[in-house]
Amino acid sequence: MQSTDPMVRISNLSHTYQSRDGLVPALIDINIEIQAGRFVVIVGPSGCGKSSLLMMMAGLLAPSQGTILCSGHSMTSPNPDIAGVVFQEASLYPWLTALENVEFPLSLKHVPKKVRKERAQELLSLVGLQGFEDRYPHELSGGMKQRVSIARGLVQDPPLLMMDEPFAALDEQTRITMGDELLSIWEKTKKTVVFVTHSLTEAAYLADEIIVMSARPGKIIDRIEVDLPRPRKYEMMSTVRFAQLRERIWNQIKH
Repeated sequence: MQSTDPMVRISNLSHTYQSRDGLVPALIDINIEIQAGRFVVIVGPSGCGKSSLLMMMAGLLAPSQGTILCSGHSMTSPNPDIAGVVFQEASLYPWLTALENVEFPLSLKHVPKKVRKERAQELLSLVGLQGFEDRYPHELSGGMKQRVSIARGLVQDPPLLMMDEPFAALDEQTRITMGDELLSIWEKTKKTVVFVTHSLTEAAYLADEIIVMSARPGKIIDRIEVDLPRPRKYEMMSTVRFAQLRERIWNQIKH
């Protein structure tokens, strides 16, 4: 029988950090459940703690209080078998080719060379980079570098993919194209995706659900089910419903 437990369960999470002026509350009383296979986007004003929340979900930052379970496991440290992470910067090793960058996490686990090469080639093909396996990062465009990062985040086949503003540094045309490609990858892999962005358009276009956070100290002020049909099409951005979704978010975070 298939488990009905959520892929992500965050309970009573709060976080403070130390500044020169003392303790500063960053996140307050965060409670989230995300079911497997969902594409969930987190938005909020700058400094609201959305990226910190994502890093806690990935086990890269410890909350001050509360618990985080991903696929039933406590995320007190990074676990790439459960959660792959894609950052705003591609962070590729410049001395490694695209193929070698994707292989790298598997090499740390001493996966046989033939197996890891086949897996990396499969994922580079999935993200549309077949034929670029031997290129070094300086030979790739910004969008291509992020595709390599996505492939690397998927190489250990985690059920959960976390993405921290991965397209923020790209131009608008490339950003839209990358959004479409990410949705295609998501539909093929059936991963659970948690995606942080500042872009309200990107949030409405990609998400099954949008989690809206308040200004610091960050708390959840809205959860929006996105009722746009899939597959998503660029033309949807000009519809009344799309504008209503963006306006609902904007009215809550503009102050």
